[in-house]
Amino acid sequence: MPKNNSLILPGQTIGIIGGGQLGRMMAIAARYMGYSIVVLDPTCNCPVSQVADKQISAAYDDRHAIKELTDMSDVVTYEFENVDVTAATYIEKKRKLPQGTYPLEITQNREKEKQLMRDLELPIPDFSIVTNGREAAEALKTFSFPAVIKTCSGGYDGKGQMKLHSKADIQQAVDFAEKHTHCIIEEWVSFDTEISVIFTRDQSGGITFFPIAENDHKDHILYQTQVPARISEEAGNKAYKAAEKLAEKMDVVGTFAIEMFVQGEVIFLNEMAPRPHNSGHYTIEACNVSQFTQHIRAICGLPLTPIKLLAPAAMINILGEDQGGVLKALPQVQDGFVHLYGKTEAKSKRKMGHTTFIAETQEEIQRKICRFEEAKR
Repeated sequence: MPKNNSLILPGQTIGIIGGGQLGRMMAIAARYMGYSIVVLDPTCNCPVSQVADKQISAAYDDRHAIKELTDMSDVVTYEFENVDVTAATYIEKKRKLPQGTYPLEITQNREKEKQLMRDLELPIPDFSIVTNGREAAEALKTFSFPAVIKTCSGGYDGKGQMKLHSKADIQQAVDFAEKHTHCIIEEWVSFDTEISVIFTRDQSGGITFFPIAENDHKDHILYQTQVPARISEEAGNKAYKAAEKLAEKMDVVGTFAIEMFVQGEVIFLNEMAPRPHNSGHYTIEACNVSQFTQHIRAICGLPLTPIKLLAPAAMINILGEDQGGVLKALPQVQDGFVHLYGKTEAKSKRKMGHTTFIAETQEEIQRKICRFEEAKR
């Protein structure tokens, strides 16, 4: 069954499930192009609603709200992967969800995600699925340490996972598995670099890749993304080929991200996201087309724009505890493109925005970042 039945042109309406920052940046890209926006989100004055024509305030699995969103929209997209699959199936049957439900089913579940990668013979860490504490204890007999145990669904930004440093942590893993029931235990990969491969695929199978991004995390939350990534051409080609293989198998439409670990010339696939990604925000200023504009073009049936990196870049997340310093720095420095997401409450570790720095070299970018950091104090 075709996922979408027509070309969607500016002046028509795009529906977005989810009102967070990714949806906001999708909506801004779409508004620049001339589209109207309706968003479904339970939170009033969510980031997307501030730039949308209409908000439907309801739960994501509210059947009446899903029907209203579908009726009002010429095409529908989602900004996060934990979308109710039944709701997504309804929209797909109405031929208004080009991304389809299959990528949601896979990326919502780490077991399905890793099993698909294994079936495609892609490089991944060894893993075992467990459903209770006894199975976890048994599985860990075959793992070397460190290892990691994760919930198979619902985790993000380090939530829903636990690093196991030694055999002394086995009881904690048993308790974790008893609490969460459906878990995955994975080999801990020692790596030189973590990267993101972000691409956009259109409805006919054409694909464009953004430059590979290098990621640095603090407390399990993405802190900084640097482009170009400091990896070899061989490792980069392996990463692109693995991503293309997954994209074709999943029949991806829109912007999609895959996180990978790089160890010398060897890559290991980690996790996937069926939508634009935090590590792709640099594309707004550093590329000739952003991950958000490219996503809108794909879901609306427009041809994809060939991608060019205009300048090296670094993107730094603004968390709740950083926002005051960023506002203090703004009148003092010329460097940095600051994006704030319109969230009403600045909570600790909550992503409130990001700042992107571009220059001819990474050395100059780091000098700009240092000047900005000094002005924040």
